[in-house]
Amino acid sequence: MAESTICAAQERGNVALFTNPNPTFRQTAVDYVEHGGEARYLDPIVKYLGDRPLRSIFPFDVRAMAEQLYPTQSGATRNRQAITPARAVILHGYERGWCDLIRIRRFKQDRPKRKMPANGVWLALFTRQADRDDLSHVSAIVLFMATTGARISEAINLRWRDVDLKAGTALLVKTKTSTNSLRYLTDDVAERLRQMRAKARPDDRVFRYTRRHAVNERIAAVCKRAEIPYKSPHLCGRHTFATTAIEMGCDIRTTMAAGEWRSSGVFLEIYVHPRMDAGKLVADSFNHASVRL
Repeated sequence: MAESTICAAQERGNVALFTNPNPTFRQTAVDYVEHGGEARYLDPIVKYLGDRPLRSIFPFDVRAMAEQLYPTQSGATRNRQAITPARAVILHGYERGWCDLIRIRRFKQDRPKRKMPANGVWLALFTRQADRDDLSHVSAIVLFMATTGARISEAINLRWRDVDLKAGTALLVKTKTSTNSLRYLTDDVAERLRQMRAKARPDDRVFRYTRRHAVNERIAAVCKRAEIPYKSPHLCGRHTFATTAIEMGCDIRTTMAAGEWRSSGVFLEIYVHPRMDAGKLVADSFNHASVRL
């Protein structure tokens, strides 16, 4: 966080914290970050609560801060960018023995509307159009995300040195989880990458792109020419991967491990989309198994 209040406080030092029996929110936030806490979103909160003693901050103050900083934003945004980081700092202060533990209510969140992932027909129409447009790297990156669960940031950062076509693997380096992740390629994706690799150097980006926005724009343009609905990289990537894997019969734990999801709640609530004919599918399964109730 360049030129942030957190960085500025760290540069000045935080020695007074250990001699002050009643540290401020600012001092606690600095100590929280120095001990591995997430600094994202903290700057405006520190500016708002600033030098207030940590013990003088109550749940009402934190919710008022969220409403003041994000007056028109949704409850989800207020929770993510204000309540959660402020609560983390206060919890850190409690664990250090600097304040009492307080309970902060989150703002009500509307259930997000489910967007339909890409199905097999959409992928076929998209790749056919992209290939006709001589954009084989575009069809390749979409299929790569849809069949490995890779995020767009991981896909555009993939280098040829981390692709082993003989073993059929791609190593995603420094993913969102801060650990390397090995993904396995389908035969179709491996063959597409094999055709793209000619004259490529080990440090070259596999899919050429350096910005996710450029991928968004290209996908939108191909969708328009193919006369199919636009699907964002996240929707035609991780959402499609999760839903397709479950529909093919993969169990939840296996699919989560393959795509590196940590929370089963998030995975099931957001990424796995139920089939429209779910009831009929279950009934047919009972019939196939000759189950009589």
